[in-house]
Amino acid sequence: MDAVACQTDGVSGPVEKPSGAQPNDKPTRERGDVIGSGVLWLAKWSLCIVAIAVGAWVLGTITARLWVVLLPVALAIVVTTILWPLTRGLTRRKVPPAVAASITLLGFVALMAGVVALIVPSVADQAPQLADKSTDGVNQVRHWIQGPPLRIRDEQLDSAVEAIIGRLQSSGAQIANGVFTGVSTATSVLITVFLVLVLVFYFLKDGPRFLPWMHQVFGSRSGRHVEAVLERVWATLGGFIRTQAIVSMVDAVLIGAALFILDVPLALVLSVITFIGGFIPMVGAFVAGALAVLVALVGNGLTTALIVLGVVIAVQQLEGNVLQPVLQSRSMELHAVIVLLAVTAGGSLYGITGAFLAVPVVAMIAVIIRYIGEQIDAATGTKPAVAEPDVDQATPASDSGAAPDPST
Repeated sequence: MDAVACQTDGVSGPVEKPSGAQPNDKPTRERGDVIGSGVLWLAKWSLCIVAIAVGAWVLGTITARLWVVLLPVALAIVVTTILWPLTRGLTRRKVPPAVAASITLLGFVALMAGVVALIVPSVADQAPQLADKSTDGVNQVRHWIQGPPLRIRDEQLDSAVEAIIGRLQSSGAQIANGVFTGVSTATSVLITVFLVLVLVFYFLKDGPRFLPWMHQVFGSRSGRHVEAVLERVWATLGGFIRTQAIVSMVDAVLIGAALFILDVPLALVLSVITFIGGFIPMVGAFVAGALAVLVALVGNGLTTALIVLGVVIAVQQLEGNVLQPVLQSRSMELHAVIVLLAVTAGGSLYGITGAFLAVPVVAMIAVIIRYIGEQIDAATGTKPAVAEPDVDQATPASDSGAAPDPST
């Protein structure tokens, strides 16, 4: 070990020389080289980000152009995750795959037809009463506006009503076009529903052939990763659908019971809307609850509306603090902010359908990102590779006629 003599206030002694501290040493790299390397690194990643953004834009454009095809496929996959357990049970009892898929699909159609048959007469019977209550509610709101503290005069209200009427009259052509658009939309909905049912039948019948086919197409090396990712995606999607079904059913039963007890108009319809709205996390429950409170206000008055509001808040607190953390944390593993942003983006881009499909899509993207992260950790030695899902649980390809199992 090197040492140098040092004079300090007349006291000399050996002082240890810092390791590598040569007074005449020159920097190993010039500052320009370091700055240039940093700029090149930033430019490289900037180009990568731009390329990813361009790819996302191209993918979004293609999705928009092919939405008429992709939408039935997405809805069929969602319905398949719901119906698959019944089909799996039938096939395990030696029922032929085509027969099992037909029985499951016909039962689903019969159930949906029964729900519609229950809702339509209720709406038809209570719609006139609800219209009368709506008129009374509008008049009551008008009296409130004319009273303190607003004190809006009749002339101002009349001018506002005339402005609205004038706007409607000036938009007559647009309204007429909207009618024809509505007819076209109704036809498109019927075609989409028929296509979804056909796809669901084939997904239920031929589901187990998909992963082996994908493995064969991508080869043994890449096919292993594709198969593992698809198994996890299927498990996550199935978990999300089952979780939302349980949460939505609890919301619909509790809120619907309160509406029936309070004799709120269209209680059955509102219960069904609450159940359907539960499949749109956060936003759907809020909209369904607000609609129930509004109908209660119009149909039964302020006191009943306040009671319904209290019930809705209590049920949503139960959902948010008990059901969602316990159930969704196991299936989604997504932060509430991501869920809210996904629903907002999906709704703004593709309407109610986009809001419904946004969270499953984001959850599947998260599954892919986690899998890539696991492979990176395994390649760098940071963490051992996580075991792939059990094929018997995620994709029971050994069962004849069985499709991927979303129970994991």
